[in-house]
Amino acid sequence: MTLKQLEKGSMKDSALPETEIVDWDGDDDPANPRNWPESNRWAHVVIISILALITNMAPTMCAPGIKEIEADLNIASSVASTLAVTLYVLGIAIGPMFISPLSEIYGRVPIYHAANVIFVAFILGNALSQTLAQFLIFRFLSGCAGGTPMALGGGTIADITTIQKRAVAMALFSMGPLAGPVLGPVIGGFVAAGPGWRWTFWLLAILGGVAGVTALVVMRETHPKIILERKAARLRATTGQPNLHSKLANTSLSPGQVLVQVLIRPTMLLFQSPILFVISLYVALVFGVMYLLFTTFPSVFEGQYGFSTSISGLVYLGLGVALVASMLLFNVLNGRVQAARMKADGVQQARPEYRLLLMIWFSPFVGLGLILYGWTAYYKVHWIVPIIGTVFMGFGAFFVIMPSQLYLVDVFGSQAAASALGANNLLRYISSTFLPLAGPAMYHSLNYGWGNTLLGLLALAFVPGPLLFYRYGEYLRAKSSVKLREPS
Repeated sequence: MTLKQLEKGSMKDSALPETEIVDWDGDDDPANPRNWPESNRWAHVVIISILALITNMAPTMCAPGIKEIEADLNIASSVASTLAVTLYVLGIAIGPMFISPLSEIYGRVPIYHAANVIFVAFILGNALSQTLAQFLIFRFLSGCAGGTPMALGGGTIADITTIQKRAVAMALFSMGPLAGPVLGPVIGGFVAAGPGWRWTFWLLAILGGVAGVTALVVMRETHPKIILERKAARLRATTGQPNLHSKLANTSLSPGQVLVQVLIRPTMLLFQSPILFVISLYVALVFGVMYLLFTTFPSVFEGQYGFSTSISGLVYLGLGVALVASMLLFNVLNGRVQAARMKADGVQQARPEYRLLLMIWFSPFVGLGLILYGWTAYYKVHWIVPIIGTVFMGFGAFFVIMPSQLYLVDVFGSQAAASALGANNLLRYISSTFLPLAGPAMYHSLNYGWGNTLLGLLALAFVPGPLLFYRYGEYLRAKSSVKLREPS
């Protein structure tokens, strides 16, 4: 119910007798986040992108200094060394399952703020750790909080943008999980070689603190459900009508029931939607392979090419170059490809499947890049050649991850985007935790050439997936029991 409707009469909900519905005050209601000034909306996109960047620098920033960490904390096992990097990623997978559902009750912004405080606190714990046990516990706990921007960011962007204007915002936001693990080691290599590995964590804490204070000053609530519930509460207080409820509220559920429902919804979506399941598996493989490379770059380039700790951190720039180039190309092609397809199909509204075209074209670079990287590193070809392989791999990875994020947001809409992306995040970060643990044993048994060829062939096996969804995705969505997309 709008304020004008409240003055004139009531708008009854046929499903809930005697309940009056509170809605936006028309399509141009300034309280609707999609109607905020453009500068305000972009400020939110930039802030959550920075939060995602910082929290995704954390898993790999210490990777170049892992030998110093091993010596300082008396780590003798290669598995423990890998866990020092990947246990944070396991926290990213598990933490948001319990933290982000609270956004359905309290809103997205309070969860961003609380999670950032927790992230900074446990990162400081890493900086001060004196034993391996302390270090691993703080790594896991900081990851639990650090996954929040990734879990909520897609939903925030869906809150404040329409489908037509969402691509650029999602591209910027997606640079966090892509560029963060690349930028982290570049900085971390020089920090570990200079002030020492502990300062990689002090630096992360400082960056997280500055970003958190900025978010506290700038960000406002964007979740439509929470905004309308607060509006309904104000109207109940000012009018004395207790039967006023938000259009998006589920008045039949208690906060505890809402929490349980939202907690299990990502898992339910994952198994109810073949689109979400296959896309998430593909992204999980790509992310897992990227983290395997992140954790093995120091041993490969220090062992095969004799690089120092600081210089080995620069190896990650190959992936960084790929991500910048792919983002620029994406911004050039995305709108044009969609417009061309809409014209060819004679439609006024872009189908979500149009998001998959760039993935179809460029995703094979993941597998091809891995094969080039593996064999040239194995035969100790000039170091630039395996780095070129990582450029190809990173280029393809962007065009798997970016279109998949947009596709899932378009398919599931603002209300379910957080759950769909939460399920996607769960699989990809579990893969990013455990696939790197298998890396040393795989390379020992198969060598760098055949090991990376195996990974490359697995990546190539997924290439037909987006093509099938492009052709049959609309049919699958129509037949699916998951009916969660909203008009945008």
